[in-house]
Amino acid sequence: MSTEVKESPQAPVVAPRSPLFGKKERKLITDPLNDNNPITVQVLGICSALAITVKVQNAMVMALSVLAVVVVGNMVISALRNLIPSRIRIIAQLVIAAGLVTLVDIVLKAYVYDVSKQVGVYVGLIITNCILMGRYEAFAMGNKVWPSALDGLGNSLGYAWILMAVATVREIFGSGTWFGMPILGDAKAGTGLYALGYMNNNLIILPPFALVCVGIIIWVQRSRNTKLVEAA
Repeated sequence: MSTEVKESPQAPVVAPRSPLFGKKERKLITDPLNDNNPITVQVLGICSALAITVKVQNAMVMALSVLAVVVVGNMVISALRNLIPSRIRIIAQLVIAAGLVTLVDIVLKAYVYDVSKQVGVYVGLIITNCILMGRYEAFAMGNKVWPSALDGLGNSLGYAWILMAVATVREIFGSGTWFGMPILGDAKAGTGLYALGYMNNNLIILPPFALVCVGIIIWVQRSRNTKLVEAA
């Protein structure tokens, strides 16, 4: 009589699925807002921060345009990362970026034509934005679609809040308006602060002052977060 004991088949081990918004996923969004900000820490995208921040509306349009191109581009490149030959990956990334920038430019001309006339030149230059190519190459080429989308979102938001902050200061004190609405009073009628002798500071709307604003943000950021201070 046989004494062999038949082993019951084991159920296949299923790897636990990572949550959509776990700790790592949340960090992809929150880090670029402060500790790893693309402008103040990585020092990328400085040119647009200088050129496009005269008005808050223009800064917001540029920020939304970059967000669309970076997030969608990250997702597309991540989905195709195993199909793109390593030798032509930069060319492939540029083609994808150029296609997305063209679509964004067409949408702006169709729905916000007046704003498009003011920022159209800079929207076309998104393809050369270091943030864009940096996220494509450094993250999307080596990660799955969902983390790549969150990385693009986080870096775009980090870029956006710097642009909006700089544009707010420049428009209010340089033009006396915010989103085109009078904030300090009517300069022609002499109301508000203008009644006290205040005059719009034309120096503030010049590109060099944008660099001063970014420098002040960097100083405040490093004074509050010592991790960002480089060792002497």
